Amino acid sequence: MTASRTVQVLAVFGAAVLLTLPLIAEVAGQPAMTSLATRIIIYGIAAASLNLVLGYGGMVSFGHAAFFGIGGYVVGILYQHYMDGTPFLGFIPGTDQFLVTVPAAILVGGLAAGLIGALSLRTSGVQFIMITLAFAQMLFFLFVSLKAYGGDDGLIIRRANEALGLNLRDRPTMYYVCLTIAAGFFLLLWRLVNSRFGNVLVGLRQSERRMAAIGLPVYRYKLAAFVISGMGAGLAGALMANFLRYASPDMLHWTKSGELMIMVILGGVGTLFGPVIGAAVFLVLESMLASWTEHWQLGVGLVLLFVVLYTQGGVDALVRRLGGGRP
Repeated sequence: MTASRTVQVLAVFGAAVLLTLPLIAEVAGQPAMTSLATRIIIYGIAAASLNLVLGYGGMVSFGHAAFFGIGGYVVGILYQHYMDGTPFLGFIPGTDQFLVTVPAAILVGGLAAGLIGALSLRTSGVQFIMITLAFAQMLFFLFVSLKAYGGDDGLIIRRANEALGLNLRDRPTMYYVCLTIAAGFFLLLWRLVNSRFGNVLVGLRQSERRMAAIGLPVYRYKLAAFVISGMGAGLAGALMANFLRYASPDMLHWTKSGELMIMVILGGVGTLFGPVIGAAVFLVLESMLASWTEHWQLGVGLVLLFVVLYTQGGVDALVRRLGGGRP
């Protein structure tokens, strides 16, 4: 069997598993499998958003959890004002409509990324890493101080958003909603990274000076990528808030940014579906190891060390190599 044929077979098999996973989980008597798969999809979107700037653009952002948390809080804050019957900031009405809160989370995540990126992208290297980290921590402490929205206890969303009559509290329903959104997200991401814009990002990663020398507006391209990445993270945060029915400052903490970066590295930096694979590996390892020991991070660290040293491109590259394809 040729490498391309192997990839096609694996793709069809993977799609079949994804479409029937809630049924498989029910038959296997493991309903928690559906919840785990939903978390993998959501974190896969967040990690893929980070990968756009990290893997394709070469921008090591250590504050991406800020946009993830902002997306979650947009859902939570709009829901709280809807329940209280009071407008946010005196003029923005609250709502519990999924088709309103999720686009709002994407928009606010993009605006936050635009503001942070406009300042951070004037630097590079270690300075850029530290500035993105600093901005994320500033937002973390801001939400901790907002006692009206739960402070460090977080914000409880007592009912999931309404979405065209669907019951998002039902785990299989939420799974299929997230899977559908993820399919659309990765289709758009695929179009983006294979466009002229994506080629410019790769060029910036390889040699920013050379791209500037041929007359390309480097800063604008990097800022556009950063905003798009923030919008994707905001989308993931909104989905997570609806899934957990809870938003907390922990969603913005620097450790969450670290987890997203680990997912990207585990799956494969600069690959389309590598971040999803990395999210799956990370969350499955966390679930398994946490049941054995409270020091599960040590096990994840050892796996990450192996992946970095021996796979030459993450799990995605390892799978391609085993399938006879190019890594």
